[in-house]
Amino acid sequence: MKTSIVKIGNSRGIRIPKAILAECHIQDEVDLRLDHNKLIIVPFKSKPREDWEKQFKNMAENRDDKLVIPDSVDLSTEGWNW
Repeated sequence: MKTSIVKIGNSRGIRIPKAILAECHIQDEVDLRLDHNKLIIVPFKSKPREDWEKQFKNMAENRDDKLVIPDSVDLSTEGWNW
């Protein structure tokens, strides 16, 4: 499919038809890659920390949410060098 390059401020862009966006499941973000002088546009499928809430709930249900580092601090000043 042939399309035109359009000016967007100091940059350039392309218009992607709605049908192609839908077929490729492209929503708000894409990953741009350059491969041997070819520009490849890939749908950005996941967002950082998107499923964290669900994963934390699963960890709690499985009792797998133990601290890796102890949550205690010795605030006594014994043995400290001042």
